[in-house]
Amino acid sequence: MIILYGIPNCDTVKKARTWLSEHRQSYEFHDFKKQGVPPQALAQWTQAVGRDRLLNRKGTTWRKLDAGVQAAVQDDASAQALMMAQPSVIKRPVVNWGQAVTVGFDAEDWASRV
Repeated sequence: MIILYGIPNCDTVKKARTWLSEHRQSYEFHDFKKQGVPPQALAQWTQAVGRDRLLNRKGTTWRKLDAGVQAAVQDDASAQALMMAQPSVIKRPVVNWGQAVTVGFDAEDWASRV
């Protein structure tokens, strides 16, 4: 079962959901805003793709953070704590394909997975 994690009003998440539907892929959508970030999943994602790939340092949420908060992200634990507190700082979508985890939307890569 494919699980797509994100925020429904995110343009990239919208593209990803459309792509999955157009390719007749059943998936479960997990809304960070309503359902929160599952701590065990976050730890798994960090291990699978690395905190630098998972933490969106280019997004609006990151840029609005206090410089001290940004500077405090020094390791996996501090990055995960921030992502738990501010789910919008996670690059989206995060997709659990069952045997792999991807971050972001890449139609070519996704086509090779389905």
